[in-house]
Amino acid sequence: NLLSAVSDTEYAVEAFRKCSLNVQVLTKLNRTAVACGNKSLILPCLGRSEIDMQASGEQFVSTESTMLHVVRSKGILKPASKDLRSEPWIVAQMAKAVLGDKSTVDWDAMIENYDNIRDSISRVVPGHENYNGNVRQPNGFFIPNKPRQKQFPTKTGKANFSFHPLPKFELGDGKLLLTTLRSHDQFNTTIYGFGDRYRGIHGSRRVILMNPADIQARDYKAGQVVDITSHYDDGLRTAKRFIVVPYPIPKGCVATYFPEANPLIPIDSKAEKSNTPTSKSVIVSLEKTGEFAGNFEYNFLEESQKDDKNL
Repeated sequence: NLLSAVSDTEYAVEAFRKCSLNVQVLTKLNRTAVACGNKSLILPCLGRSEIDMQASGEQFVSTESTMLHVVRSKGILKPASKDLRSEPWIVAQMAKAVLGDKSTVDWDAMIENYDNIRDSISRVVPGHENYNGNVRQPNGFFIPNKPRQKQFPTKTGKANFSFHPLPKFELGDGKLLLTTLRSHDQFNTTIYGFGDRYRGIHGSRRVILMNPADIQARDYKAGQVVDITSHYDDGLRTAKRFIVVPYPIPKGCVATYFPEANPLIPIDSKAEKSNTPTSKSVIVSLEKTGEFAGNFEYNFLEESQKDDKNL
């Protein structure tokens, strides 16, 4: 769901619509699928929770965590439709159509048995030797890496840490520093529900977490609905209708969920080396809409006070 992942949402929508061809391989519809270019295709595919049957029988794929832990992932549910195809099948068919006789890869064999894909990977990618055997171990395997092996190719032979001074933000004029975060019921841009047990919020994600002192100083109340405007050299950007929630965040700071706050961040506002969007330091101002929200709950402060008393 690239459109939801990138910053400057309105800018991104217009960019997608200027593409000659957009192709989406999807398990379900998302916002990117409706930002159509001149021609747009949707290729429905099996989800990882669905059984993947190919010529040699039932298949599994492997997944790699951020800790370089590789494990099997095998579906257990009946596919939603007999017409759904797996991602490897789709990629292989596209390769056959594009490359034709020029290809030296046996794409049909890859589709028939995913072990053939892993065998090819094992011959090319270091640390994946005996891929098919290792991934079938009860806990999979870890890809070898220097820190895990306690090897550091530095002058000292040890891990070297660096630090950088934190930037100082001059806010003023009632402005606040906004950061974005994710909820419990969320994986990347996939939202599974409107609950966040990490913070005791239920029923809505369109919230802005504020220090109670900042709420009082602005004569706001919990449940009040506000519009958020970010301030950059190229102009103002506004994200509308966020519910004020009291939260033990430092004074002068506020927080909202990703990707709902993405429209506030310019496409070219990014970190100097990593090129990641500056979603953790957005200067914003708030404006009341006159509305109050219903159908949502928050209890983080109450729960934290109970914990304090227990301590």
